[in-house]
Amino acid sequence: MKKVKLIVYPAIALVALFYWLVACNNLNPLYLEGALFWAVLITAYAVVYCLFRFGEVSFHPNTEKQAQIPFRYVPKERVPKLAKLLIALPWAVILVVYVGSSFLFHYKAYRDQLGTPQVKEFTSDVQVVDLSQLPIVDRDLALKLADKKLGERTSLGSQAVLGEPTIQMVDGELIWAVPLYHSGFFKWLTNMEGTPGYITVSATNTNDVQYVEGYPVKYQPNGYLFDNLNRYIRTFTAPFVGVTDYSFELDDTGRPYWVVTTYRNLRGFNLPEANGAILIDAATGEHQRYSIDEVPEWVDRVQPEDFLRTQIANQGEFVHGYLNFSNRDKFRPSEGETVIYNNGNCYYFTGLTSVGNDDSAIGFMMVDMVTKEVSHYKMAGATERAAQNSAMGKVQHLGYDASFPIIINVDNLPTYFMTLKDNEGLIKQYAFVNVENYSVVGNGETISAALDSYRQGLANEELGSAGATADPEEQVEVQGTVLRIASEIMDGETSYKMLLEEYPDRIYTLSAALSEELALTQPGDRVTLMAGDTQPVARASEFDNLTIGASQEDAAA
Repeated sequence: MKKVKLIVYPAIALVALFYWLVACNNLNPLYLEGALFWAVLITAYAVVYCLFRFGEVSFHPNTEKQAQIPFRYVPKERVPKLAKLLIALPWAVILVVYVGSSFLFHYKAYRDQLGTPQVKEFTSDVQVVDLSQLPIVDRDLALKLADKKLGERTSLGSQAVLGEPTIQMVDGELIWAVPLYHSGFFKWLTNMEGTPGYITVSATNTNDVQYVEGYPVKYQPNGYLFDNLNRYIRTFTAPFVGVTDYSFELDDTGRPYWVVTTYRNLRGFNLPEANGAILIDAATGEHQRYSIDEVPEWVDRVQPEDFLRTQIANQGEFVHGYLNFSNRDKFRPSEGETVIYNNGNCYYFTGLTSVGNDDSAIGFMMVDMVTKEVSHYKMAGATERAAQNSAMGKVQHLGYDASFPIIINVDNLPTYFMTLKDNEGLIKQYAFVNVENYSVVGNGETISAALDSYRQGLANEELGSAGATADPEEQVEVQGTVLRIASEIMDGETSYKMLLEEYPDRIYTLSAALSEELALTQPGDRVTLMAGDTQPVARASEFDNLTIGASQEDAAA
């Protein structure tokens, strides 16, 4: 009996240790996964103790009939109720804590976890669009471009595979950073110092894809033994700390790090709240833990997207408690979310819809992904999905798919921007969709052409100031006689430049989409247009050739 005990008790500990090294779960009993781990371990020891204490266990059968049985247990007395209660105690504690920390008893904590949003004006808070910095490369396209770059290096392509890309701002440039992972166990054995680098894909230029060497990625989420990122963190850094959301980020010198969010639960096993980050050098494993106030400036995200989405949903669900069966004032995040950059900071951005309405947004929320500062923009309009459908409807004859849109400021109007891609995932056109009136859609084969088309749509609907620039000036009606006119084609789009006899020192630029009469306009024609009157180069938003119009009237007469 004693020999059996000497085998069983250490065996349980070894099994538990092996499981922990494989699963790499949190050992802190204040978190659900840690509590379950200890409950299983305590239960295993308690059950084995009861077997030995109130019965006899033997692994050496005494008869030939029993020889087919690996062990024998002979109860000597009944297990007391107190012992059974002690075995059930850890599970009862877990159940009580889990239920006791649910929204049934703490709905206000669920509702208020996000914090009180600051109600802001969209036009004053979100910077005006810079066409050269519009992110046109989404995650899927970034992976496609990175895979193409990886395939250019035959020897590397057979050893490494692409990891999860992360969009980020590095030294003022918006990029996707894509780590390289070992393609298998034997590739890891022959390259235990790590994969030789990573790939960056510009989020604003599909032609800017770079393979960066000199920064090996040794620690990886799918790594082996202690090169496995999660196992390395649990074993050497944070065995009793809540960690989540591993993101691959670069500092301003291009050195890769893993930014791992740390969190604690505000109520029992529920309401996880980010409270800092662990930065791990992807090559050396050197690590440092920071609070939210201490994280380096180059770190773009600490708040996990799933945390923020859940907190927004809870605020809308429990706005008047959990017994609000009439759904009064309830709201929820729209289907889908995106990460945007505004004034150099990284934000989680999502639309808000009322419960039961899928196409109409009642506002938008923007949450700083480091500090969790929340901004609320109260404005009615279309959801992201509705805007996608509107943009695809514009080109339905071409069968293009719209990427998930980002929201930008165009001429002080909230506007969705998205790319239109073919079946191969390649960008064919660009689209702008007005948030308040998603029937206003501008599309084109270049961003500038799509913007001109969008501004023309705004002018037709009398929305905003069509044709305004990033620093819009007041437009006035101008009439005059054409002195010179010339067309030019840039990026496949035609535009016109015009001089008027009355204003020889001012050049007017006009998109061909403004009017079909532009192609027929000649020097000497009388024209009228809407444009600024203070700049040497003014973009026109409306155009009419009065001479052609008069000729048509004479012909009709």
